[in-house]
Amino acid sequence: MPDTHSTGAFEDAPAPSARRLRVLLAGGGTAGHVNPLLATASALREPTTGGGGDAGILVLGTREGLESRLVPEAGYDLAYVPRVPMPRRPTGDLFLLPHHLRKAVSAAREAIDRVDAQVVVGFGGFVSTPAYLAARRAGVPVVIHEQNARPGLANRLGARWAAAVALTFASTRLRASAGRTEVTGLPLRPAIGALVAERADAASAALLRAEGAQALGLDPQAPTLLVTGGSLGAQHLNEVIVASLGRLPSGLQVLHLTGRGKDAPVRAALERAVAEGDCAPDLAERYHVLDYLSAMERAYACADGVICRSGAGTVAELTALGLPALYVPLPIGNGEQRLNAADCIAAGGGRLVPDGEVSADDIVSFTDLLADPEARGAVAEAAASTGVRDGAARLAALIRSVAAEARSGAAPDDRGADQSADQEVK
Repeated sequence: MPDTHSTGAFEDAPAPSARRLRVLLAGGGTAGHVNPLLATASALREPTTGGGGDAGILVLGTREGLESRLVPEAGYDLAYVPRVPMPRRPTGDLFLLPHHLRKAVSAAREAIDRVDAQVVVGFGGFVSTPAYLAARRAGVPVVIHEQNARPGLANRLGARWAAAVALTFASTRLRASAGRTEVTGLPLRPAIGALVAERADAASAALLRAEGAQALGLDPQAPTLLVTGGSLGAQHLNEVIVASLGRLPSGLQVLHLTGRGKDAPVRAALERAVAEGDCAPDLAERYHVLDYLSAMERAYACADGVICRSGAGTVAELTALGLPALYVPLPIGNGEQRLNAADCIAAGGGRLVPDGEVSADDIVSFTDLLADPEARGAVAEAAASTGVRDGAARLAALIRSVAAEARSGAAPDDRGADQSADQEVK
């Protein structure tokens, strides 16, 4: 039997009908993989014209990642695979890779059989590689979602035989070699997706702003800058913001999310600037410091502009909401954060400054923009022009389409897939 955390969905359910959609969703490790996966699962459970709403869903993940907690909490069954990191340099782990990968592919194949999957959907990362290989061996079509502008190793591999590749950003250089490629956008977290939908109406947007401001102790009438470096914060960004305290526009309100454990130096710098007369006397009343905020939708509802990193999720959320941003990409990794914001920047929906170059001048220039309603509106409109507000629904529709094609007899040939996948794993 497969190693599975069960909510009882499959044991107690009647045998699925031929028309019932059955899907294995593979992804985990970080919130960047888990949140889009859960948003997609929710969309697959939504009633659709001509059937749907009762999709059989099993999630494939690891014991170490966030999915081990978040997936069961969301009410979905979770099957586990061993974590198989791909060594990027020649090390001893490289020689153990074939053995570990075979075990992971075997576990993924058991999960495919367990849910009788019509489609395997991968969101990249360690979990997706064995899922893609197992699906190819089983003759089950694969749908890939690539959230970053620069695709990862797992998705580059899977795209070689995927039935479809879905992209967050139009500029991403990843195509399904033998299938179709669509820009679906990123499946947004339900709370953010709800905020996007409700803000489409001006009256609702004003009400949400007032409610968010009340919850956070802000003035709903004041132009508001949101500063965030994510849950861990961005130390250098915090330091540059602090250096600009004396030059912030009069009347601007700031909500600064410093990251866990990084709020004390910012609070001390603010107190010192006020005491020494280096900033406006009322700045302490307009400058609000929190180390972390779980309900980001409240901050977004109040914000007129954002200074932040440019992870795929952040860019997708801000462009869907039409919020101008000063993006300061994370200076480590493979450079995908700079590329994630490229489409938005090209459209005029924000600005981008490398982490090592960002200065108080950049902060002041951006806050001056927020203080100008006409200029701010133009940038907001440009940002919204690159955003996708219904990414989860689009991806769910693509998955249903691939499943329908498979039912009609367009699925890959099992025998050829078996032989090819054997070579991949060996």
